[in-house]
Amino acid sequence: MDQDKEKTPAGRKVILSGMRPTGRLHWGNYTGALENWNELQKDYDCHFMVADWHVLTTALDKATEINENSREMYLDWLGAGLDPENSVLFIQSRVKEHAELFLLLSMMISMGRLERNPTFKEQIRDLNMGNEISFGHLGYPVLQAADILMYMAHAVPVGEDQLPHLELTREMARRFNHNFGIVFPEPEPLVTKFARFPGTDGKRMSKSLGNTIEISASPEEIRKMIKPAFTDPARVRRSDPGHPEICAIYTWYQKFMPEAVEETAQECRTAARGCVDCKMKLADGIIEHFGPLRERRAEYEKDPAKLDEIIRDGCQRASVVAAKTMEAVHSAMGIG
Repeated sequence: MDQDKEKTPAGRKVILSGMRPTGRLHWGNYTGALENWNELQKDYDCHFMVADWHVLTTALDKATEINENSREMYLDWLGAGLDPENSVLFIQSRVKEHAELFLLLSMMISMGRLERNPTFKEQIRDLNMGNEISFGHLGYPVLQAADILMYMAHAVPVGEDQLPHLELTREMARRFNHNFGIVFPEPEPLVTKFARFPGTDGKRMSKSLGNTIEISASPEEIRKMIKPAFTDPARVRRSDPGHPEICAIYTWYQKFMPEAVEETAQECRTAARGCVDCKMKLADGIIEHFGPLRERRAEYEKDPAKLDEIIRDGCQRASVVAAKTMEAVHSAMGIG
């Protein structure tokens, strides 16, 4: 396809990305996606999706929490600097075309191909699901493909663990284009740095592990959560030299206080600084780092009507694009 023709009228390429609404976002969400999105919206036409249907694939019992969690996610997005005037912020379930394209794409892929998805296999193992696997869970990569292709996305910001999903989306685009004529571009990956970020226990930050710190946390909450966080286990006494490269606190310094990294590493290795002092200095820096985010978030939280308007507008803008895409799909397939 002609790359210039793929661009929007403004001359910018399109990005689609999304998050499952599971409540307030944490530092791992921020470093793995949200911070990157904030930069991408300067150069791309961005569509950022609250992936509420995706929650149901593995947590059907959480259905009644989705609406409130979606609002919390919007507040975190807006607090972090996503611009609803510049980017399209929308809720997946309010754009019904996603369900239709999912249905049509599901006719073009085999069960075997979905069962070979390595991420799917990992989820079955990690969640101890056994044979209790829903059709929706097996097919969620196809729904994800529909989400991406709906907006003719040229690129998708992903972590390395999501690359198999994106390859399936590219495969679906090729298959549709081969069968019905060229409609969809094949989206390229934009691999995100800091895709894996340590939690308070040193493992990957995840709500399921209970090791997260929210980006909207108050100064008091930040200090409380940092105090018991994982450090070098070999550093038993204050006078013991440390190994910063294995310490979650040091990784947090690298991200949130890069100007203090060299000094921190040197003082850790020589035992010139103790872990408690190191944590308190980090807490002060992180509180300052997230201060503007907390303030912006609080302003939107005080005005629910304004938040409702932003959600409505984003969903309406997404629906306009989705309707045009489905017109092209219907025309290519000769249906509808």
